[in-house]
Amino acid sequence: MKKLLLSLIAVSALAFSTQAQTEKGNLVVGGTVQYKSEKVDGASKSNQTFQIIPSAGYFVADNLAIGTGIGYQYAKSYGASLGGVTLPSLQTSAFVISPFARAYKGVTDQFKFFGQLSVPMSFGNNKVGDANGDNLTKIGKNNTIGIALSPGFAFFPTKKLGIEFAVQGISYNDNKLENANGEKISGSKDFNIGADFFAPKIGVQFYF
Repeated sequence: MKKLLLSLIAVSALAFSTQAQTEKGNLVVGGTVQYKSEKVDGASKSNQTFQIIPSAGYFVADNLAIGTGIGYQYAKSYGASLGGVTLPSLQTSAFVISPFARAYKGVTDQFKFFGQLSVPMSFGNNKVGDANGDNLTKIGKNNTIGIALSPGFAFFPTKKLGIEFAVQGISYNDNKLENANGEKISGSKDFNIGADFFAPKIGVQFYF
């Protein structure tokens, strides 16, 4: 009887600790870091892409957090030779902010599904240079505002750590390109629906 009582207390403590991670008043802190290098035939160097977006959220109710991510993204592609013509290099950099709201739904003590609604925005500059990426000159600005709904699930190996797997569900982006004088020269509106389960986003979050 004593062993049974101790077992019940242990199970109750585990359930409480996992539930406490997403209780009202708690904080969740994490973010994403991405880096990609790709060599294109005919280019002098490999193209580079880098993004870092730390994020923080606050649970305004049990299993419901609101917060934002703030970060930076950078990309540089080097000019390649095509049909005897050498293309210029292009460098883009942008400040990124992405407010979000996230709702969790428990499955077991250590697994929870979640859905995240975010409004990603980026504001940056475009520069062109020679094929080697030197002598860069600013040619304009690029601004993007979007909205995205992403499903995923979180695994909690410990009380304060969550490992997440998410996929892109539904997203819409409004992209605008301006010249050096601030005049709009082009733009696009993109709508995407569907999840690529073979290319999930993996992240780590800390709960306090």
